[in-house]
Amino acid sequence: MKSNLTRQQAYELLRKYNQEPFHIQHALTVEAVMRWFANDLGYGQDEEYWGQVGLLHDIDFELYPEQHCVKAPELLREGGVGEDMIHAVCSHGYGICCDVEPEHMMEKVLFAADELTGLIGAAVKMRPSGSASDLEVSSLKKKFKDKRFAAGCSRDVIRDGAERLGWTLEELMDKTIQAMRACETQIREEMDRL
Repeated sequence: MKSNLTRQQAYELLRKYNQEPFHIQHALTVEAVMRWFANDLGYGQDEEYWGQVGLLHDIDFELYPEQHCVKAPELLREGGVGEDMIHAVCSHGYGICCDVEPEHMMEKVLFAADELTGLIGAAVKMRPSGSASDLEVSSLKKKFKDKRFAAGCSRDVIRDGAERLGWTLEELMDKTIQAMRACETQIREEMDRL
């Protein structure tokens, strides 16, 4: 899997349509989490591609929330993104805002991890440390069960994502927490440069 863009070009494309720090941070987080998973799951040679899919997955959300994953192909094509990456980006919205089903391992990881990074991010904000470094799966599961906590994060999508991967919910949570621990400092530094 090869991207038509450099990481810098992908970042500039993201920034063309996204200005809100919250959306930028989410894109950077999902990018880093996807890179971590690529290496963890034995797809290290495709790390750049996995990362760019993560970086661009919500490219249309800030400006076109009602057309999420519908407007994305047009914006991505204008930016020179290939059709395989467009499919991957759109697949994270399967059953929510589009009918592009996640097929490849990378697409399944994106589908599962995207919503979960939001839940973990919200849980981290509630912690005295403000960090994922001391977040345990048991604590995250309690937050997961509380429907009012981070209500915008779909528990059904997270469950479905774990199932598509053939993982338990705990396994998906554990890996995603590890991925977010690994990238916390880097993302904080990138956000400080905005």
